[in-house]
Amino acid sequence: MKKLSLLLLLQGLLFSNFSVSADRALVERGRYIFDAAGCGACHAGAKPLAGGRPIDTPFGTFYAPNITPDKKFGIGAWSEEDFIRALRYGKSPKNQNYFPSFPYTSYTGMTRRDMLDLYAYLMKQPAYPIKNRPHDLQGIFKSRAMVSQWKIANFRKGPFKPDRSKSKGWNRGAYLANVLGHCGECHTPRGVLGGMIQSRFMAGDRKGPGGIPVPNITPDKNTGIGDWKLHDLYNFFGRGVKPDGSFVTGPMAEVFGGSSKHLTMDDKMAMATYLRSLPPIRGD
Repeated sequence: MKKLSLLLLLQGLLFSNFSVSADRALVERGRYIFDAAGCGACHAGAKPLAGGRPIDTPFGTFYAPNITPDKKFGIGAWSEEDFIRALRYGKSPKNQNYFPSFPYTSYTGMTRRDMLDLYAYLMKQPAYPIKNRPHDLQGIFKSRAMVSQWKIANFRKGPFKPDRSKSKGWNRGAYLANVLGHCGECHTPRGVLGGMIQSRFMAGDRKGPGGIPVPNITPDKNTGIGDWKLHDLYNFFGRGVKPDGSFVTGPMAEVFGGSSKHLTMDDKMAMATYLRSLPPIRGD
């Protein structure tokens, strides 16, 4: 009887340690997704991830929400499926449309595994009971009902689909740039109703977020990054250094500090490979 009890105790300790290790690995994967997706920069506020940062647009000012695990003001009461619904479909737990200042138009392509890992990481962060600040929008753009119509023209939901004609590295780079990194959300100009102009994909925008110009990152030699070599892009993602030796500044410095510099060597190279493959578009 004593031997059986001892055996059960040892098994319990073994499986307990395994569970703790598995949980830690899940959260660490979530941290990587969190960094790759740049969540920390937008949701910064008085406290980490408690929101309140303004996002100025032609339609008014949006304020990033609290995504800490606070049950009243954050996402602490959300289930895994609530979280997936937000990223995949741009819908709240109450089935209301989110405004596309939240880049679910890109995050929709995330794998379910990455979404769940990110959820696990966020739920391990400190909870702050800080109320969300209401958006300050103009006229008809206050209506969430209008977002349903906007989605019909501008939102293609669903997981990222690899291009089987391309390499594994290229597809990983496309996933990082277009889904997690959501580069096109800033580097692609938008139409009068805020939809990305796909014919100008990654060609830069004179009036980016906050009215700040955003550069062309297609490989156009005159107005883009056509003269950048693969190692130039790799160094840029890793060290924030441009080919001329200058350092990244402005909003991109936040992207570098909170996102791209945390990528693995393979992921930096994959994203560089993908961006170098884009069709060159002359910027305006």
